[in-house]
Amino acid sequence: MDSPDSDGLLAEQLLRLTRRLHRIQSRQLEPIGITPAQFRLLRTVAHYDGPPRMADLAQRLDVVPRAVTSLVDALEASGRVRRAPDPDSRRVVRIELTDEGRVTLRSLRDARRAAAEEILAPLTADQRDVLGGLLSALVAGMPERRC
Repeated sequence: MDSPDSDGLLAEQLLRLTRRLHRIQSRQLEPIGITPAQFRLLRTVAHYDGPPRMADLAQRLDVVPRAVTSLVDALEASGRVRRAPDPDSRRVVRIELTDEGRVTLRSLRDARRAAAEEILAPLTADQRDVLGGLLSALVAGMPERRC
C-alpha cells in the first residue's frame, strides 16, 4: 500500500528528474544560442497551421502578452521569426517562422532527443515503454494545457 511518504518521495524524484532534464537541455541549447523559453515559443508557433497572433501565443503558453513580446523580440533579432501584418486587421500582428527558425527548430528537436536519450540511457526498451505508458496516463489525467 502506498503511503503519503512514498507519494512525496515520488514527487521529489519527478522534480529532480525534470530539473536534470532541463539542465541537460539548456546545456545542449546553449551552442545554438537559444533559451528553453524561446524553444518553447518556436515549437508553439510551428504547431499552428498559419501564423498565430501574439495573443494566441500568450494564451497557448499560459503567459502574459509582455512575455511573448520579449521572446518574439529576441527571436526576431536572431532572424528566427518575423512579425507579419494580419491581412484582415491592421491592429493584429502575426508571428511567422523564418527559414532560419525552421532550421533552428530541427536542431533544437535533435538537442531535445539527445537530452532525453541521456536521461533514459539507464533504461531498457521495455522499461522505456512502461515509463511512456505511465507518463501518458499522468498527462491524460491533467487538466488540458496546450504547451
